[in-house]
Amino acid sequence: MFKLPRQSSSSVSFFSTSSSTWTSERVFPLQYIKENEKKLVEKVKKFAVSQVKPLVREMDKNAKLDGNLLKEAFKLKLMGLEVDEKYGGSGSSFFDVVLTVEELSKVDPAVAFTIHLQNALIAPMIKQYGNDEQKEKYLKRVCTDSIGSFALSETVSGSDAFAMQTTAKSDGNDFIINGSKWGISNAPIADFFLVLANAEPEKGYRGITCFLIDRNEKGLVVGEKDDNLGMRAGTTAQVHLNQVRVPKTAILGEYGKGYKYAIDVLNGSRILIGAQMIGLAQGCFDETIPYLRERKQFGSRLIDFQGLQHQIAKIGTEIEAARLMVYNCARMKDCGLPFVKEASMAKYYAPEIACKTSRKCIEWLGGIGFTKNFTAEKFYRDAVVGGIYEGTSNIQLNTIAKLIDNEYKNKI
Repeated sequence: MFKLPRQSSSSVSFFSTSSSTWTSERVFPLQYIKENEKKLVEKVKKFAVSQVKPLVREMDKNAKLDGNLLKEAFKLKLMGLEVDEKYGGSGSSFFDVVLTVEELSKVDPAVAFTIHLQNALIAPMIKQYGNDEQKEKYLKRVCTDSIGSFALSETVSGSDAFAMQTTAKSDGNDFIINGSKWGISNAPIADFFLVLANAEPEKGYRGITCFLIDRNEKGLVVGEKDDNLGMRAGTTAQVHLNQVRVPKTAILGEYGKGYKYAIDVLNGSRILIGAQMIGLAQGCFDETIPYLRERKQFGSRLIDFQGLQHQIAKIGTEIEAARLMVYNCARMKDCGLPFVKEASMAKYYAPEIACKTSRKCIEWLGGIGFTKNFTAEKFYRDAVVGGIYEGTSNIQLNTIAKLIDNEYKNKI
């Protein structure tokens, strides 16, 4: 078996299986990266290494994302990658978003997560379900200067959106929204919110509707930022809605379709959680192995201590497997193929590997790995949430099992 360089844009050779010449449509490996994608990766890498990396420790300590990084991300057009150019976006593919999130996560997954949310939840919701007026107003802001926040989770309705208690009561041409959202990513820095509220609780999830609400709307209060274990620069907070009055024109998409919209975008976003986690794992791995070699833990080659050598080989293999799962999902999504099962598999598997990799790197580094002299401990803290947000690992396993069962029930 041969392997092409991951960022190679060279053509793929063909092998003849008979004396006659065999021709077919050219098929590229999952990791084949086109020239424009390679340029994007280099741009993101430069941003991550030169501007993000020097601030990682400070942002982690203060649990605050540096505002200048956001300005630069907007300037580099990383906030609206899939948005049409007429709104200020890049008109790129979903795979481009995956590459961006992966590359940034090698340096700081928390910064990557802010860009992830903008591209995976905020922009797609408005692009797919907003009317022309909403697109004109909000998509341009998403691409140029404003952060959006997706307000879905509540203390009683994390994985179970059916238990949502935030309500939207019709009042003439307006809705009055009451409730509290919990653990809302980007809330401390958000300029506007996509708020999911139930306009007809008696109808269950069929009453859930999405509203576009600006931060300065009367009655909307963002609580103190959460003091999280990891991903500290990508801060979360509670969002309280106290008699928030919004016009019916604030509804995004159709009345009562909010739950469906949320599920649709979350399926795609889970692929990006996978990209974030493989970037994290690769970043931790890339920092640890050169240090061990430098300290001659392995002598001149990675063969001196077979126990450690085999552990490293296994971790390297698992990172590669997780990456292939994520890339495959992204390409399926870009091709318009069903990808829900594969996305859940990637969302389940990649955080497992990220946690395992960062934990192993700490062990390999020994005592120094347990200190803040190395970012392995930060990567470890950051990795933990991968199996929690946007659908826990158990929820992903439920989805995978259900879809596998559906595949086989008609075959018996």
